[in-house]
Amino acid sequence: MAVPTAFSNDLLDFLKLLKENNDRDWFNEHKKEFKKLEVDAKRNFNRLLDILKTHDDVDRLKNFRIYRDVRFSKNKAPYKTHFSGSFYRRKPALRGSYYLHIQPNNESFIAVGFWDPTKEDLMRIRKEFEVDDEDIRAIINDGKFKKIWGNLLGEELKTAPRGFDKEHKAIDLIRKKQFLFTKNYTDAQVVSPSFIEDVNASFKAVRPYLDYMSSVLTTNINGEPLI
Repeated sequence: MAVPTAFSNDLLDFLKLLKENNDRDWFNEHKKEFKKLEVDAKRNFNRLLDILKTHDDVDRLKNFRIYRDVRFSKNKAPYKTHFSGSFYRRKPALRGSYYLHIQPNNESFIAVGFWDPTKEDLMRIRKEFEVDDEDIRAIINDGKFKKIWGNLLGEELKTAPRGFDKEHKAIDLIRKKQFLFTKNYTDAQVVSPSFIEDVNASFKAVRPYLDYMSSVLTTNINGEPLI
């Protein structure tokens, strides 16, 4: 039996129209259509969750709502023009998460890593890189890994954080405030029958990075377990 298409052109078309008509009246008129598309989309997110669980201890999936929080935003459009969800690894032993973002006009992507580490986690990561940056570089500079995920991304300081030498050989890593990898997808790829399998393969390939970071965040600087 053929593998079902992961996401439909209907979903992408709806999100395009929503971008052009981002107001409550239009959305309410088309809410029945959205609810059907939402059910189909969530089914595919759950399908990916089931596959991820075969090779990682993923605790839960959170599908993000279509409604925007506009209280502190200059952009008062009430609805998001994408569909997304995060897959969380089981804490405290496993850190990091997987993210899937479906957006038309070739703006879909997946992401992994650490978006908003706590102050304590950020310091622990920086201290690890200060002591030894060889292990992390071996992982993220591996040819197969880099072909899929590219370079490490994320916001960073313009100079060294307080207490760190700005001339340190790992200052490019130490300056970072986020530790992320992303991979982009076209609309044609998103509606392809092989999309979920490709996303899963990419997530599986990033495991060495997530497992390394988990080992850092669950031990002290001497390598002694914290949990």
